Amino acid sequence: MRVMQIMAGGAHGGAEAFFERLTLALHRDGLTERAVIRRNSARAHRLSLEGVPVTQLPFGGPPDLYTPWRIRREIAAWSPNVVVAWMSRAASKTPRSRAVLCGRLGGYYDLKYYRHCDHLIGNTEDIVAYIRNQGWPTDRAHYLPNFVSSKRVAPLARREFDTPDDAPLLVALGRLHTNKAFDVLIDALARVPGAYLWIAGTGPEDSALKARAIERDVGARVRFLGWREDAEAVLTAADIFVCPSRHEPLGNVVIEAFAQGLPVIATASQGPKALIEDGLNGLLTPVDDATALADAINRVIAAAALRYALAREGFATYQRQFTEAAVVADYRAFFQRVAC
Repeated sequence: MRVMQIMAGGAHGGAEAFFERLTLALHRDGLTERAVIRRNSARAHRLSLEGVPVTQLPFGGPPDLYTPWRIRREIAAWSPNVVVAWMSRAASKTPRSRAVLCGRLGGYYDLKYYRHCDHLIGNTEDIVAYIRNQGWPTDRAHYLPNFVSSKRVAPLARREFDTPDDAPLLVALGRLHTNKAFDVLIDALARVPGAYLWIAGTGPEDSALKARAIERDVGARVRFLGWREDAEAVLTAADIFVCPSRHEPLGNVVIEAFAQGLPVIATASQGPKALIEDGLNGLLTPVDDATALADAINRVIAAAALRYALAREGFATYQRQFTEAAVVADYRAFFQRVAC
């Protein structure tokens, strides 16, 4: 079995991070792979260091005819059984060939970019339902979840970010974008006395969020950590993980928090509400409701038994569905099935 993985994403992001994790995990499991990526020396180094051959291409806009030509040549020269195109740009640039072409979707993308694919992969059941509702054949739409690591590392020292050791610490991870609703979380923090908030990520809302923290009189209790490659250390330092998203197709960050044994509070956007059974393995609040979010945070801070119960059940959810071994086995079985 030979599989070519094609990723045209940016330097940072959940899909990009999972592309690397899955590619390396499949390689460790003995799958023969090649990676074709948008030019990114750091990503190429990480993949190559583990023994995955990498080709870097421009993946530019519509005038870019070079990238599809090179991908066609790479496929012809290497003869993979399966090609996986990650997200819309990679799918649109990958030509049909004798290999089975699979488009991998991590959101509710326009299927016009995938019409030439043989199969589509969604990383949530809801995305697969969306694909089928667009008229895609049921037997060619497949659910394959993400996995995250449960590796335990030393926590990021709170003193590095001027955070008291005895203060309740909330952590949120993600791109600083309106979809992530960190503005709502900042508003909620104003109703959670004494708690501190770390937000790890970069994005276009950086300045606006920092200004909002000052406007809501919580600037002294909010820390913007920037993009972090050590998510496990950030999570391990926290008491509670919060996902306030307005729009979150999967909620990979929720799975990461489950894996690190943190109690999770999230808004009922698409991904988190599929992962969380309210009151069992996390708490759900309405989207865009800062008061309800603050009430949930205060409830978890006040009740140690609730914190422990949510963390325990969240970790159990991770172990049942989202471990590396389980997801790698699912992908290996899928490749064997579609390549026959």
